[in-house]
Amino acid sequence: MVYDMYPTIDIFGHTIGTYAICAAVGLFLCVVVGYLLIKEKKGVCIDDIIVTAVIIAVGMVIGGHIVFGITHIPDIIRLFQHMSDYTFFGFMTKLFGEYIGGMVFYGGLLGGIAGLYITCRFTQFGHKDVMYDMFAVCVPLFHFFGRIGCFLGGCCYGIECRFGFTVHGNTINPGVNDVNRFPVQLVEAGCNLMLFFVLLILHRKKKFRQRLLIVYFYTYPVIRFIDEFFRGDEIRGFLFGLSTSQIISILLFAFAVIFTVIDLRKRKDHVPAKT
Repeated sequence: MVYDMYPTIDIFGHTIGTYAICAAVGLFLCVVVGYLLIKEKKGVCIDDIIVTAVIIAVGMVIGGHIVFGITHIPDIIRLFQHMSDYTFFGFMTKLFGEYIGGMVFYGGLLGGIAGLYITCRFTQFGHKDVMYDMFAVCVPLFHFFGRIGCFLGGCCYGIECRFGFTVHGNTINPGVNDVNRFPVQLVEAGCNLMLFFVLLILHRKKKFRQRLLIVYFYTYPVIRFIDEFFRGDEIRGFLFGLSTSQIISILLFAFAVIFTVIDLRKRKDHVPAKT
């Protein structure tokens, strides 16, 4: 199937990135879903959810850019070593446009968790114990729309294959034009949507209460570790032939295992002895 890329669209004379639109739609739906999940809690209002969502979004943006910059540390070091070769504008464009300007999902995830922690730690918002469960449910929903945005924009593309999509007009990555590629963005979007419904059902059935984020850490890292093998971009093989996201996937999965072991031991220690 051949299709044209839509990295931007024009609305009332203004050019807007399709990824930004998808992210905005995802964030809005997460606010709605988050409110519906905890509205029965006494003292919860929509303003609390909106403020929390904004702080989480800021954390996601900052975290995503930081991790992207970390993956380009050698390039950033070389840029500073040869900064005399650039004008001030050229240097800043190279630094923030090319080496820090992109975003990594896992950086956004960790930044969002940090934003949620800050919200729970330094605000008067009640029911902090349920906020992490709400966050766990909403993350794959937001990520679903993000991956749709990736597909429309032409980033995070897949490997060459005999079936899939041949793209035209990819201004972000012109090298992928006219090459049949595996739609890894759509596959991951579908996996995130299924994960959202699984976590939503668990939340509604009150299963794994206060532990849904750990359930997420058990599932999404496996999905991401596998689909990274079907990515076709050039930034692969960060360590031991694995990408940055695969390394982070392993660490998050290991964290979930360690947390579970410690949590089970604590629960066992708190079980009253039989007399």
